[in-house]
Amino acid sequence: MFNVVKVKDYEEASDKAFEVMKEFIKPGKVLGLATGSTPLGLYQRMVKDHKENGTSYKDIKSFNLDEYVGLPISHPESYYAFMHRNLFDHIDIMEENAHVPSGLGEDLEGQAKHYDEMIDNDPVDIQLLGIGSDGHIAFNEPGTPFDSPTHVTDLAESTIKDNCRFFDNDISKVPTQAVTQGIGTIMKAKNILLIATGANKAKAVKDMIDGPVDEACPASILQKHPNVTIIVDEAAASLL
Repeated sequence: MFNVVKVKDYEEASDKAFEVMKEFIKPGKVLGLATGSTPLGLYQRMVKDHKENGTSYKDIKSFNLDEYVGLPISHPESYYAFMHRNLFDHIDIMEENAHVPSGLGEDLEGQAKHYDEMIDNDPVDIQLLGIGSDGHIAFNEPGTPFDSPTHVTDLAESTIKDNCRFFDNDISKVPTQAVTQGIGTIMKAKNILLIATGANKAKAVKDMIDGPVDEACPASILQKHPNVTIIVDEAAASLL
């Protein structure tokens, strides 16, 4: 069931997302976190609240959605580095409680299976999501099975080209694979919070909310989830 919250712009979307997330920043809770530009405003508000109000993450666990294959965690474009730079280094979460999938090692599929087992042992209370312009969630591109577990996936050519700007515009440096939570894993979360801003997300938002449940739009499966809050700005909501 969707609770669609329409706001004016990105800043208001970030304010509203923090209002929702703050209800889950409590001891014993498990947060599902995401990378990319969409959650940055929310993370800034979480850091500000921690510093000004002392809201603690000491007894909270987190699981991130995905990570590039082959990038060391010291690489500035690894999602491990992104999360530390934008959130973990500025709050009091314990390092051992802040989980990011590993994209290194010889048995990536085995590690992906273990990641799912960890999530099964500590079910996610609220999963944060963005949405791609083609309706993808995490790195689950169109056509990904709805029951997919955490897995290794090849990145779409368009994704690789889009990411080139983060790697000195050298396509040879851009990872071609990622480890991602599957759609089946994401759907296990008790609550889902999805943020979508910008006109380029408008069609994906409409297909997610009003379209058929179809693997051509991975996010459409969220119609089957009982607790989904979707925060959209005016541009992303323009086709609703």
